[in-house]
Amino acid sequence: MAGSMVGDRWVRQSPFSDPGGHGGSLPVGDVGRVGARVREMVVHYRGAGPVAVADAGVDLRWAEAILGAVGAGAPVVGCCRDFALLTVAALRAQGVAARTRVGFAGYLEPGFHTDHVVVEYRDGGRWVRCDTQFEPGSVAGVGLGDLPLDDPAVFVSASLVWAGYRAGRWDADAFGVSASLPLRGGWLVGDYVWLEAAHRCGWEVLLWDSWEVMGPWADAGRTDVMAAAVMAADAGEVGAQEALEVLWDRWRPRGRVWCASPSGFRGWVGLGSRGAPVRGVGC
Repeated sequence: MAGSMVGDRWVRQSPFSDPGGHGGSLPVGDVGRVGARVREMVVHYRGAGPVAVADAGVDLRWAEAILGAVGAGAPVVGCCRDFALLTVAALRAQGVAARTRVGFAGYLEPGFHTDHVVVEYRDGGRWVRCDTQFEPGSVAGVGLGDLPLDDPAVFVSASLVWAGYRAGRWDADAFGVSASLPLRGGWLVGDYVWLEAAHRCGWEVLLWDSWEVMGPWADAGRTDVMAAAVMAADAGEVGAQEALEVLWDRWRPRGRVWCASPSGFRGWVGLGSRGAPVRGVGC
């Protein structure tokens, strides 16, 4: 399982997954044990109640800050991204190649594909995709410890959804934040391509972060290019990961992101500190 099989690219902590001075708080063991502990450390904001969601803790981007908040008392309010990020941080700390993946899950809401972040880790000669937000066996018919790769009925990457939508094969309105919300469709899938690319390059940003290639600034042709680069890297094409990271460096955020948080906050947030969000930067 060690990272030597795929180089150390996915064993090294990213700025987002780096636990800083809280490395001793990371769970230890196989992915099952790590996931069980992570579920004690984070509670999803949709089940946390309106008072908890309004707290700025839901916007903690850095594993170091999340672990610090957990150490101070109750579980941290977060989302699927936070379960995945802490799992990845714990696996990397043990020398296991791991990364977060952004896409859409077909097992969270009947008849709908919900935005979701899961974990991929290297086991022998393959990447294993798993969901540590939920207890094993808690989702009927879905083996959360070993999800099939890019099965639309289970979980599919944002880039593949975008390619299918652009080719007219998939209805983008079936993909979004929730079946009960208007946050769905082609524009949202396109934004999630950029979130997927960010995570695929070690920038595990929040799902409500955006920057100057997304939202009202989005260009479909540019999104096509990024989605194709992600898919080529996933296919293991020679030099594809390096090419993806060149594109990412060209189009990544420059010191700040626009945050549209479920806490109610809307505004620019600086990325210069791994502590609490630095809001209002560049406004």
